[in-house]
Amino acid sequence: MSRSTGIRAMERREFIVLLGGLSAFARTLSKYPSASPLFAEPAAQEKQSPRHAAPIAIHPENPKYFLFRGKPLVLVAASEHYGSVINRRFDFARYLAEAADKKQTLTRTFLLYRELQSARNPYSPLKAESPDFVAPYTRPGPGKAMDGEPKYDLDRWNPEYFARLHRFLSMASDLGIVVELTVFSNTYADEIWALNPLRDKNNLQRIGKIDWPEYNSLRDEGLVERQKAYARKIVQDTSAYDNVYYEICNEPGGGLPNHVTPGEVDAWQEEMGRVLRDELRKLNCLHLVVGQNAFSYTPKFYQAFDAGFAGLMLDAVNVHPLPDLTLRGHTYQLGNFMSKELQLTDFRDFFLAAQHELKPCISDEDNAASMYCDDVGWTIQRKRAWMAVMCGGHYDYIDFSIQAGQEAGTEESRKKVRTWMRHLSEFIHSFDFIHAQPVPGWIETEPDHLVDATLANPGSDYIAYLADGRELSDPTAGQPISGPIVLGLPAGTYRVYFYSPIAGVYSPGVRVEGGDRVTLATPSFEQDIVLRATRER
Repeated sequence: MSRSTGIRAMERREFIVLLGGLSAFARTLSKYPSASPLFAEPAAQEKQSPRHAAPIAIHPENPKYFLFRGKPLVLVAASEHYGSVINRRFDFARYLAEAADKKQTLTRTFLLYRELQSARNPYSPLKAESPDFVAPYTRPGPGKAMDGEPKYDLDRWNPEYFARLHRFLSMASDLGIVVELTVFSNTYADEIWALNPLRDKNNLQRIGKIDWPEYNSLRDEGLVERQKAYARKIVQDTSAYDNVYYEICNEPGGGLPNHVTPGEVDAWQEEMGRVLRDELRKLNCLHLVVGQNAFSYTPKFYQAFDAGFAGLMLDAVNVHPLPDLTLRGHTYQLGNFMSKELQLTDFRDFFLAAQHELKPCISDEDNAASMYCDDVGWTIQRKRAWMAVMCGGHYDYIDFSIQAGQEAGTEESRKKVRTWMRHLSEFIHSFDFIHAQPVPGWIETEPDHLVDATLANPGSDYIAYLADGRELSDPTAGQPISGPIVLGLPAGTYRVYFYSPIAGVYSPGVRVEGGDRVTLATPSFEQDIVLRATRER
């Protein structure tokens, strides 16, 4: 496409020139400051030690959002692949500094699980070489574990691991970044179970003589007791930090023939959640515990979210967008793993449905196109990030441009997707989302191919995200979009602006009168644009 026909390929100045003059743009920026108070370093006298600070909590005025250090918070991130602590080669100081520069409010880290190296994303931080895997337990031997390194001693905690964990959390705290501590994970397959310290052939105590699907179950009493001891140790060492919350288990699942059912996995999750909360109570801590109910492998993959939102196990519900997710009797197709499927309408509709539940909904790992470190993959992730946030949700996806030795990503990823995530974080934190609500149907008429979502403080401030919903299989996908937009505004005088998710800038404003339907001419754009209408009087 020509650079002059759309916003996608435009530099900041080109976008400004297309939509108006520089002086008007400057006035617009003064009207909508960035969210600097959220990310600013507090004054010395305002700093508190983690032990005395209240941890991140559900916001008392709106249970869909968080309260962190006295300010409302939306979780927005493009995380490294969770190996900050367990991969000795990973320079997390460099990673966190760049994440803070991009105004990311969240990072996710795994505390025990590591992945098998493979042809796909072989350099993921979670795929540490065996000599570089830092586990909670020491490895004195005698004897060799299945990865060829000395066996683990489950009776001895590893000082290097906990020192590294404390350094990571302390740096994240200083930078104002919240950390999702993932305590356990699905272990997926026998070759990955072979890497786990809690497998019988890997530890001196011979704990964990089970098939891999039983790892997330109560079937092996000895293993469960070790899991509980580890979970308590994690809480004891991390609950002093106000910038952490705990995820019980990453991607819990069951239902393989002759193995544990999803119900058994959830019973295990209930017990591990009870252990985490019990230890937190002993320490007089109020940290959040989050996660998701187990999915089923058979007869095909599906996952129900009703119990997670309705039950007492979770304070917030994590979602990994995949096919066949169900909520309140509806099934949503959120895209296959690493498929480059956009599925933007179902993605929006799922998060709008979750908006009716009384817990935050966190898309804490979106892998629709994360392995594709190119404009196409990054654009898909940008659209889904904006859509989740504009429907009252929170968003994180794995940025595979971040690797050990490349902890700040690449020059291209910093310029593109990581900066785009910064724009989203700054934009949403410049808006009073605590008192806002989604307003489906606010835009009554729009050009073809658009999927929209509106978040509004009715009568005062409206923001609408407009994105090209065409899949890559459509030969017209990505072609410029333009045409009239019809929306409803209550009586009053409003100033209407457009905003570029790519350039991170507003257009000059246009004054319109409400009280009836308002028709706006949309500038020609590619992929996505944001409309904002703010009442002047």
